[in-house]
Amino acid sequence: MKKWLIIIIVFAFSIFLAACSNEEQSSDSADKAAESMEKNITEESGGSPTGTSNSVNEQEDRQSQEAAESKENEISNVNRKIIYTANLSIQVKDYQKAVNDIQTQVSDRGGYVVESNMYGDSEKGSTNGQMTIRIPQDQFREFIQLVEEGSSEVLESSISGQDVTEEYIDLESRLKSKHVVENRLLSFMEQAEKTEDLLAISEDLAKVQGEIEQITGRMKYLQNKADLATVTIQIQENNVTISGINEDDLNTWEKTKQQFLKSINFLISTFSGLFVFLFGNLPILLVLGCIGLITFLIVKKSTKNKRRD
Repeated sequence: MKKWLIIIIVFAFSIFLAACSNEEQSSDSADKAAESMEKNITEESGGSPTGTSNSVNEQEDRQSQEAAESKENEISNVNRKIIYTANLSIQVKDYQKAVNDIQTQVSDRGGYVVESNMYGDSEKGSTNGQMTIRIPQDQFREFIQLVEEGSSEVLESSISGQDVTEEYIDLESRLKSKHVVENRLLSFMEQAEKTEDLLAISEDLAKVQGEIEQITGRMKYLQNKADLATVTIQIQENNVTISGINEDDLNTWEKTKQQFLKSINFLISTFSGLFVFLFGNLPILLVLGCIGLITFLIVKKSTKNKRRD
């Protein structure tokens, strides 16, 4: 029994050794195959082991460069969208006339007044204000020139532009992609048979449609801003007065009329007061008059008597 057990152990150990030798041989052959493959790759790539990775990176760089060039060509081929903004500060002789002239120019050029504010300066006796105007871009510079020419003095003038062409093109690309996704979801919804699938697709569709509305709104905003330039005008009325002469001294006729009316009012008030005094105190005056008359008669009579004596 022990002999058979020893024979079985020796047989199993011999099988184990044979398996290990076969595994070493297979690993050696695999290593040799890998080395030969690496040599072949090195020879094909010009002797550099990193040739394949470099060629892949170069291809990716070329593709990205071509995409950038194609985007630049696309931007240059379309009408550029530039948002123009201008700020003017002018002085005028007559505020209301200047505002009316500006409104006429705006209306003739297809624009509109967004906001108009007016406030007075009590110390200087002048009127100031501010106007915010939207004017078509092709009439923009001509309108600014007319406003400056119609003023007595230009205190400040600045024009700035913001190029939003690239953003607009990106929004167009995103909008196309979102419409493709929307159409796919609509087709999936038609084919959906389960309620859970239908609800999931509806939720995704609502999200995509919301993004489409946001993109469309932003594109309309940029388009409107590019089509109509924004002009803000500060208007100051400058009343010219002669130095050294008081403004009240220039109104001689008005002062004469006022003084004449004051004199008449004084006379009327004086006579009115005297009339009120006399008739209001008539009883007292009559008593005093009687007393005075009696006193006068007594004094006169006594004087006559003294003369006779």
